[in-house]
Amino acid sequence: MSSLAMDPVQPFAWPAPQGRWYRNAAAAVSALGLHALAVVLLVAGWAPGTPPEPTTRVLHTQLVSLPAPQPPAPPAPVAEPAPPVPEGVVQPEPLPQQKQIEEAALAHKRAEAQRERQKQRQQARERREAEQRRLEVERQAAEQQRQAEAERQARAAREAAERARQAQAQAEAAASRQYLPIAKQAPDYPQRALDKGLQGDCTVEYRVDPQGRVQDPNIVGDCHPLFIRPSLAAARTFRYQPRIVDGQPVAVPGVRNTFHYRIER
Repeated sequence: MSSLAMDPVQPFAWPAPQGRWYRNAAAAVSALGLHALAVVLLVAGWAPGTPPEPTTRVLHTQLVSLPAPQPPAPPAPVAEPAPPVPEGVVQPEPLPQQKQIEEAALAHKRAEAQRERQKQRQQARERREAEQRRLEVERQAAEQQRQAEAERQARAAREAAERARQAQAQAEAAASRQYLPIAKQAPDYPQRALDKGLQGDCTVEYRVDPQGRVQDPNIVGDCHPLFIRPSLAAARTFRYQPRIVDGQPVAVPGVRNTFHYRIER
């Protein structure tokens, strides 16, 4: 394949532009022109003679693309407060994003208000429970105190009743008591009975008068004649504490006393 040798073509001289981007554009246009001329010559079948081999010169071009300068960012607009809406003028619907923000803020306020209400209800419930516990403790203490007071009163009543019963029993005993022997003297053992070695029993029945003295003694049952006189004499010496009925001394009939005559060896 024959090589195509061309003399270097001088690029078209543009007037000196102002600014860097003009120079970049001129270089790009020159490179495109050279490539277009070479393509046209090849298509037309141009075949030059065989000249002496000249020194091949290669033109190296490089397309450099620089970013376009960015204009400075405009300052952020300062939000001004919306003017008040006159009466009778319908305010336009807010933008969707602003509406979402307002709805989120409203939902947050509602949630905060609900939490505050729940907190207040919890505090009120705790106060009610504490008050109920306090009232229950006071009620139990009052019930225990009432039971203790009732037991004390019942015990005092029982003690008073027992004292009254004892006093009544003592009064009744003082007002109505049985006769009691104060003095008794044993009879003399008859000498004749001693000489004969006689022993026996002799029962004497008599009446105790209101002054406690023995009245009308008599022998009851079997009694050896030697023992009758000393038994009656001994019975007349007896003295008794009078029997009291309703606070008054009374006579007691049918009182008996048995004398035992024994010889001790």
